[in-house]
Amino acid sequence: MRRGFRPGAERKTREPPRTGTAFTAPEESLAGEASTSSMLIPKPPPKTDILKSLDTMDDPDTVGSIPVFKTEWIMTHEEHHAAKTLGIGKAIAVLTSGGDAQGMNAAVRAVVRVGIFTGARVFFVHEGYQGLVDGGDHIKEATWESVSMMLQLGGTVIGSARCKDFREREGRLRAAYNLVKRGITNLCVIGGDGSLTGADTFRSEWSDLLSDLQKAGKITDEEATKSSYLNIVGLVGSIDNDFCGTDMTIGTDSALHRIMEIVDAITTTAQSHQRTFVLEVMGRHCGYLALVTSLSCGADWVFIPECPPDDDWEEHLCRRLSETRTRGSRLNIIIVAEGAIDKNGKPITSEDIKNLVVKRLGYDTRVTVLGHVQRGGTPSAFDRILGSRMGVEAVMALLEGTPDTPACVVSLSGNQAVRLPLMECVQVTKDVTKAMDEKKFDEALKLRGRSFMNNWEVYKLLAHVRPPVSKSGSHTVAVMNVGAPAAGMNAAVRSTVRIGLIQGNRVLVVHDGFEGLAKGQIEEAGWSYVGGWTGQGGSKLGTKRTLPKKSFEQISANITKFNIQGLVIIGGFEAYTGGLELMEGRKQFDELCIPFVVIPATVSNNVPGSDFSVGADTALNTICTTCDRIKQSAAGTKRRVFIIETMGGYCGYLATMAGLAAGADAAYIFEEPFTIRDLQANVEHLVQKMKTTVKRGLVLRNEKCNENYTTDFIFNLYSEEGKGIFDSRKNVLGHMQQGGSPTPFDRNFATKMGAKAMNWMSGKIKESYRNGRIFANTPDSGCVLGMRKRALVFQPVAELKDQTDFEHRIPKEQWWLKLRPILKILAKYEIDLDTSDHAHLEHITRKRSGEAAV
Repeated sequence: MRRGFRPGAERKTREPPRTGTAFTAPEESLAGEASTSSMLIPKPPPKTDILKSLDTMDDPDTVGSIPVFKTEWIMTHEEHHAAKTLGIGKAIAVLTSGGDAQGMNAAVRAVVRVGIFTGARVFFVHEGYQGLVDGGDHIKEATWESVSMMLQLGGTVIGSARCKDFREREGRLRAAYNLVKRGITNLCVIGGDGSLTGADTFRSEWSDLLSDLQKAGKITDEEATKSSYLNIVGLVGSIDNDFCGTDMTIGTDSALHRIMEIVDAITTTAQSHQRTFVLEVMGRHCGYLALVTSLSCGADWVFIPECPPDDDWEEHLCRRLSETRTRGSRLNIIIVAEGAIDKNGKPITSEDIKNLVVKRLGYDTRVTVLGHVQRGGTPSAFDRILGSRMGVEAVMALLEGTPDTPACVVSLSGNQAVRLPLMECVQVTKDVTKAMDEKKFDEALKLRGRSFMNNWEVYKLLAHVRPPVSKSGSHTVAVMNVGAPAAGMNAAVRSTVRIGLIQGNRVLVVHDGFEGLAKGQIEEAGWSYVGGWTGQGGSKLGTKRTLPKKSFEQISANITKFNIQGLVIIGGFEAYTGGLELMEGRKQFDELCIPFVVIPATVSNNVPGSDFSVGADTALNTICTTCDRIKQSAAGTKRRVFIIETMGGYCGYLATMAGLAAGADAAYIFEEPFTIRDLQANVEHLVQKMKTTVKRGLVLRNEKCNENYTTDFIFNLYSEEGKGIFDSRKNVLGHMQQGGSPTPFDRNFATKMGAKAMNWMSGKIKESYRNGRIFANTPDSGCVLGMRKRALVFQPVAELKDQTDFEHRIPKEQWWLKLRPILKILAKYEIDLDTSDHAHLEHITRKRSGEAAV
């Protein structure tokens, strides 16, 4: 379908659509990898062991510690058509249970709208399992308009409650009666492991419950036959990210946003008064929030349940804080997970730590317990997209279910949605708690997954390994920013510099990109040089779009003058193009034969070789926040359509993802050409929308989607065609998308990218050492470090040339295009249900200690 969503139109693309993936998790969810909380080890393992561990990033076929096997499913046209009638005659109920989490509303909205799209009836169950037991008005049929304006709301609008009645068989019997009477045989449960376990128990008892209801005369034989089996699908909604089987749970990224907002605010007051702050974050028995927070803010120490500190941690902590002050820092930040314990299982509280610091060091120390503020607030862009993506997959899993299909949980594995047997995931989750109870902390850490372990190793390096005093035998590595500024660049520079110093290298920083390299704007950086950079937006080093080709002679001279033996380039498409020029320049200048690595950092997310770029998540959240405010401004006036222009060059990533996260009616991008007829169809769609109770419209336009259909043109068209029906307004967001403090995802992603890049660089320099000098002229000595699905991989820039559309500065294949059908379906366009990859149920095999992933 075209970008314009014109019914019946064939989709035209400039490049064949990639058959790959759906939404990727911040690399942990990060993005990516999402696990972070542990206790500090007073005596870290040898530096070489930790550095070596950075070479092993996440296995793309591993979900946490659970190996999974994914099958790509491409539907035929007939199957597409059948999908739109898949739900006819069926009913789905959706409920949220347990603790609330930001992003639950996005999932509820997706379940309702996709369920209606397929022809099914969809019911809200208010107040979780309690509403299921009580019935009556607690179970209401949902409409398309009833989930409007839910995306930006935190918590859960259909309510959640802890239900004692459902734990008893009598309560489940009443719940079964309420479902049977409404013809509901499909249940989507959004909650944590306790809620999902309850759902599985309900399903396993279903036949017996029906039998009891029949015997009591409460339901007829016909009703029992129609409701002979119950399908259950779970979505994990929890800010703790403690569920094994998914990269990220709904709500985790938003909770990190709340935490970082507070940490950033506390940092300023702590610096003013030279204070030490002890911050306690939530997470129960999982240290993910604490660990990611510590990486994202550069904390001095973190306590997490999975990795208790050694017995002499008090002495080590005080020494660490004292050393930080000696290096010129005016503050100390200590992050404590609420479930923190020592190796004997004794709780370590925030007050214990405060009293220790005051008694031994005499520092002015304050405690801040963040509490339930972490659950509140607006969901992040990532959680909105995650909830929407998982909601779509949940509906498909329910409607495709059979009596033999086990209850499953829809999970995120890298860029793909996977369906996993619910109770297998629950069991592995319980195994983590059991391992900690038995004081098998190494096993607990492994069960959390490789992502969690990598976060822990990077944290230990940056916070606890002392850089060597002597630089004898060291190498010289330079780091620079190239292209437009992007939030997270400074975090990448900080990580690169400090890992380089830990390795014993001499690290130089280059100001103003390749232009500064040519002019000799180079200086040596020490440990304190990059102090406090993690949370700062923009580029502290300065960045320009200048390419190196015209200045090869000057650059070569300065490489020799400063004895630069490796180059870390942090930037966008210009950084990638500059890398290609450096490869070409090696034919003329031997000085350019040094290893280099490009770390993608651009709001446009258009660097070939990586699914994500540093800075894109921050820009996406900025757009979402602005769209929320703009939509809210129409609450009083109503019947208003907003046309919003986003950045990105020719890349439609920001427009598409922001459209999905903000609930846009259309998103125009270069990758999907559109015509005046498509624009006309979109206007007509909005005209029909204004006849409903929803009287707001949101249209996003990528800045270079079409040279003739400009933002002004589209605004004028909508204004003219909407006369008497709706008003139109336009907003060009501009450079505000490049500003602001980086999000937790971008901070964490950049930190790990910098560590990974510098570790690779040290190895490549040693590998290229010949005849007393560095000489690197092989293709793999100049790479882009990119995130592919869930793995960080180094790809030679020369090999990426064929994957690049240089005229439009975009990769030829882009994974996020597979998400556009979801945007159109949720905006109520009649299109074929081509929602990228549909997951098949896969079984999981828990990795035992010491075993490799299967």
